[in-house]
Formats: sequence, structure tokens, C-alpha cells
Amino acid sequence: MKYLVFFFILFYSCNEIPAVNYQLIINSDENIINKKSKVTISVNTLSQNQSIKYFLNEIETKPEIDLTKAKLGTNIIKAVLNIDDKDIVITKKIDVFNEFVPEIYNYKIINEFQHDISSYTQGLEFNDGYLYESTGLNGFSSLKKIDVFKNKIIESRFLDKQYFGEGLTIINGKILQLTWKSNLGFIYDLKTLNMLGSFEYGNSKEGWGLANDGNNVYKSDGTDKIWILENGSFDEIGYIEVVTNNKKIKKINELEIVDNLIYANTYQFNKDVCLIIDKKSGAVNGIVNFEGLREKVKKHPDLDVLNGIAFNKKRNSFFVTGKKWNKIFEIKIFKE
Repeated sequence: MKYLVFFFILFYSCNEIPAVNYQLIINSDENIINKKSKVTISVNTLSQNQSIKYFLNEIETKPEIDLTKAKLGTNIIKAVLNIDDKDIVITKKIDVFNEFVPEIYNYKIINEFQHDISSYTQGLEFNDGYLYESTGLNGFSSLKKIDVFKNKIIESRFLDKQYFGEGLTIINGKILQLTWKSNLGFIYDLKTLNMLGSFEYGNSKEGWGLANDGNNVYKSDGTDKIWILENGSFDEIGYIEVVTNNKKIKKINELEIVDNLIYANTYQFNKDVCLIIDKKSGAVNGIVNFEGLREKVKKHPDLDVLNGIAFNKKRNSFFVTGKKWNKIFEIKIFKE
């Protein structure tokens, strides 16, 4: 049995008990913990006048933890020691990873369409046959309504130069568009593209990608978290952490939701992949290998990474592009 031992974790004493160097000990049969791992917890020193309770994410648990009730990503283990009717609380974080290795997917190009080579693409989404695009860079950030099949921009709006545009999504007749570091998202009327208002971020300090499932909005912020926003107020009501079988994935960028799966670009983590993420748990179930796609666009000094993925329900296909790419590719995704 391997021992993962965490030392010196006395965080507070409810009744000002003199500090003692208690140890919260986590024993596991594996170095990388998943929901099937056998994990036990204990505290180094207990005497007859001491009692103890253990908690997993504030729910009382036995010393042999049932990790099927854990979430993927960071979990909080807590031990509450009662000494002479006074409580000492010790806490520690552990990471729980997906038990399955992500499956590898590939792609087939169905069509190629023209794309504005000056667009620093941050978000794509289809609605009623039109492709909506959000672009970034200060002084160049915009919102566009595009007929991609006729290579025609129907309408566009530009942000003030102080804002760096990021991802977008469309829900309940409104377009939501993020900004990068301004702690602000904008709300537009879908029919007119006129701005209706804005909303502020909560614990997610930056705006990267946006998508929705018809009920809630999902927002990436460049970390390993995807935040869940309440539809209407757009307040943060929770988050999932994006994990594989052995690591957390940071720099989650543009998002697209199809059924219960989130398709996510990653910024500079790997320039040529898209993650397929379980919407409820955060588990990376698949990785789409887009290697070779960037070789098919015009080469120029400002050519940047793959970013932008939109699902067209009518055509049952994905449309993908990148920052300052001159093409949008219609593709089918399949398992190798």
C-alpha cells in the first residue's frame, strides 16, 4: 500500500486549544486517485479522551472513503477532533481523476468556406442558419452575423478599443459575448445586434469561452474550470473541473455543447486538439486530433492557433477555424 501523508495541517481551533502538530494521513493503493481507488484517512494521534469525525466535501464519511460520491477534480477531506469537548478541525485537498483514458478521435473535411483572415476568432455558434462570430484584440474586437455559405457578413458590431472580445453563445433570443480581463460580459438582442446590457463575472476572473445547453450557460476562464451560469442573471452557480485519467487540463478556451458533451479548444496547451468533456462531471472522455488542419490555411506572420468550433444541427456537422485563418472547415468527427 502506498502512503500519501500530509503534515502540519492544523487550520483552526474552535475554542482556542493550544496548537498541536496533528497530521492528516491519507493512505491509497495508487499514486493517482480515481473513483475506484481504495483510500483511507486517519489522524496521527488519538487518545482515550478524543473523538473524531471525517467528512468528504462536508458530508460525513467513514475512514474508508467512498470515492464514488466524490467529484472529479479537487475534493476537501476534513477531520474534526473533539478533545475535552472542544473541536479542532483539520482539512486537506485531494484530487480525483477520471478512471478512463480519453479515446482518440479524428476528423474528415466535408467542405471548406472562406473566412476573414483578419479575424482573431474567439467564439463561433450557429443560429437559424447563420454563423455568429466573436473576435478579439483591443481595437479589433467585434461581433458578426455571417452567411458562411455565401461568404457574406450580414451585420457586425465593434467593441470599444478598451475591450478584448472573447467567446459567445446564444440563448433565449440573446447573444452573450465575453471580454477577456474586463470582468464584463455583454448582452445583445439576437435580431438587431443592439446591446441590451451587461453582466459581471464572479469568482471566474477572466472570460474565455461560452456555450449553453438551453438551460444554463457554461463559461471557461483559462483555468481547469468550466463555470456554470444561471440563465437570466448569469450568476455563477457552480463549476466542473476538466480532468483526464492523470491530470487537470488548463487553458480551456472556446466551447460548444452537443447533447451532454462539451467540445473545447485549449489555448496553447496543445494547438491541434479539441477535448470532448462530459458536461456533468468534467471528465475528458475523448480528444479530437486536428493535426494537419492548420497546414491547409494560408501562411502569414500572424497566423495563430485553432480556435472556434460550432455545431450545425441541420447538417449534423462541425464548423471549425482558427485565429486569423482564411478558411472555415466543415468536418465530421469519428473515432479511430
